[in-house]
Amino acid sequence: MAEPQTPQPWWNRDSVRGSRALILSSLAFSLMTVCVKQLNSRLPVAEIVLCRALISIVLTAVGLRLAGVSPWGQRRGLLVARGVLGSLALLCFFEAIDQLPLASATVLQYTYPTFTAVAALLLLGEPLRRRIGAAVLLGWIGVTLVVQPQWLTGTAQTAQLIPSLIGIGGALMTALAYVSVRRLSKTEDPLVIILYFPMISVPLTLPWVLQQGVWPQGIEWFWLLGVGVMTQLGQIWVTEGLRCLPAARATSINYVQVVFAAGWGWIWFAESINAWQVGGGMLVLAATLISLSAREKRSSLR
Repeated sequence: MAEPQTPQPWWNRDSVRGSRALILSSLAFSLMTVCVKQLNSRLPVAEIVLCRALISIVLTAVGLRLAGVSPWGQRRGLLVARGVLGSLALLCFFEAIDQLPLASATVLQYTYPTFTAVAALLLLGEPLRRRIGAAVLLGWIGVTLVVQPQWLTGTAQTAQLIPSLIGIGGALMTALAYVSVRRLSKTEDPLVIILYFPMISVPLTLPWVLQQGVWPQGIEWFWLLGVGVMTQLGQIWVTEGLRCLPAARATSINYVQVVFAAGWGWIWFAESINAWQVGGGMLVLAATLISLSAREKRSSLR
């Protein structure tokens, strides 16, 4: 007679471990943004991206060596395109962090799932359901509230317009990069996809840094190391979370990063959070969650 199986402890279930990993990932990425904002008062954005890329290359190359995986991949053209898109997205995001309150820059970055739905329609032929169309409209209303244009608040917000557009551009690049990753994931090892990101970032930013770079001093070395390490930890925990949970549920948990960003902005940088930003942030998150739930429903019908 077979012995009865011992119930698995609740803290060791896949759903709990996956949720814990994704929350840790969001925490790591939010701390990465704190490191970036600490540096941008003196160091150029391109220099921060370059240092982050060099740290990521070292850590990822070690992982590939230990796994015995070739770093070059099969679909090299698409891998290069993913690297270019990811690098441009990172440059835009870091510039937005420098110019905007941390919470606002993070919320603008998190419009990318809405862009992803549209990009998937145009590039992958995935149908755009009416529910997704409503999410697009809702998300843009939220972005308007976050940006707070002059006609809405009655105060001059011209200085925030350009960095806000840069932040939205970064979200668009992120969406295109994710569409590329979706295709690449069918044939490429995850570490190979990760490696091409910093491999493209280095030649893209190096000429800029050679012309305008500033040699880091004192505590700046610590913040640069923090950018690289926190990004790598975030990627590791995202991978663990996606292994344990369905993608739609996992991605929705990642939106806790907006809460972390608002908290760090208040604690570290004395950034105020007004009612417009809170309302806009809630609308953006609602729009992205609608997009995710619609994708999840569609996939379940297959």
